[in-house]
Amino acid sequence: MKGLTPQDIFCQGGVFAYPTEAVFGLGCDPDNDNAIQKLLSIKQRSAEKGLILLAGDYSQLLPYIDEEVLPENIRLKYSLDWPVGVTFIYPAKNKLSTLLTGKFNSIAVRITTQPDVVALCKQVNMPIVSTSANLSGKSPVMLWQDIDPLLVKQLDLVIKGQTLNYSQPSKIIDVLTGNVIRS
Repeated sequence: MKGLTPQDIFCQGGVFAYPTEAVFGLGCDPDNDNAIQKLLSIKQRSAEKGLILLAGDYSQLLPYIDEEVLPENIRLKYSLDWPVGVTFIYPAKNKLSTLLTGKFNSIAVRITTQPDVVALCKQVNMPIVSTSANLSGKSPVMLWQDIDPLLVKQLDLVIKGQTLNYSQPSKIIDVLTGNVIRS
């Protein structure tokens, strides 16, 4: 798949590295179980942990989150005013792949302003899978040049953009309870 655009790689089930707010991530099409399995294999990550979806806007998350179970005040709050760089745990729609949700009945989602990600999400009109671009248990990296060469060999593309220079990975909050999962 070398030489193709990020959109081509996404649509063909490829796995790619890309900049997020703070670190480089690994991504793929969240509707393609083969691509997700490939990503999990490359990262050496357990499927039961679940994954994050990263979107350019809230509407791209609607096929994955179950808004019906949310109180109206919560639904309106986050659909209109989503804090940048914060990941929220939402109830997942029924029939989502367990490769996305892991052992949970929820899905982690985040809206970003990172231009490379926003552009890709706009081109494919959906979110992308997001997990840090490192082997499971290793430290995340902030520069594409620091991605483990063994990992890079298995990827279909590295988007050589820049993170938004946030100092740490995103805070994770449960939207229903307000509990902070990761600060």
